[in-house]
Amino acid sequence: MSERIAKLIARSGVCSRRDAEKLILQKRITLNDETVISPATNVEPTDNIKIDGEKLPSPEQTRLWLYYKPVGLITSHKDSSRKTVFESLPEGMPRVISVGRLDLNSEGLLLLTNNGELSRMLELPQNGWSRRYKVKVHGLIKKEKLESLENGVTIDGIDYGAVKIVINSTQGTNTWLTITLNEGKNREIRKLMQYIGLEVARLIRLSYGPFQLGNLQKGEVKEVSQKVLREQLGSKFEL
Repeated sequence: MSERIAKLIARSGVCSRRDAEKLILQKRITLNDETVISPATNVEPTDNIKIDGEKLPSPEQTRLWLYYKPVGLITSHKDSSRKTVFESLPEGMPRVISVGRLDLNSEGLLLLTNNGELSRMLELPQNGWSRRYKVKVHGLIKKEKLESLENGVTIDGIDYGAVKIVINSTQGTNTWLTITLNEGKNREIRKLMQYIGLEVARLIRLSYGPFQLGNLQKGEVKEVSQKVLREQLGSKFEL
């Protein structure tokens, strides 16, 4: 069965589909010894695909891991100045791709997979998967300002969707909130809090869709069983 070359590369675990398309535009991929010029190129299972002259690995069984990302790591495969998530994973882990990102100063649940196509699918807002965060903020809490975010707002020309905010505890000018959102745009929570005059002091992702941080310790990785993977993703993704 033929499929788009970028999708096949993503399924091999080398990179995401978006990054595969960039490699094609950079003319770093060949198909049967001919340079690929279009991400829309269809390929067959028997075709010979190479990236920078190296044969593309065969797609493996789809796997998913839960990882507690500590503060101080960036979600990137390469950075010359700062330590990355992927440099910090336990020995023996295969090459993996993150599902979305957590910024340098954020911590908590990060999903990792060996299937770039799965990563892309799980990031799509239309899947309806919420992300839940425990957030410590500093500043004067005004309930009406928190409520103003619940139906979505536009900040600097960027539309942010509806969020759910629950106040957990307050001590002086420090408050713990639980914030649930569905999109997860770049630094979304920090920008929303800044918009209503609050400073984020700590941000922990507790869940991503049905997957929970649970009792994971900082830096710990736990693989999701194939049974759970089928139960949670079977209707959404061809495993």
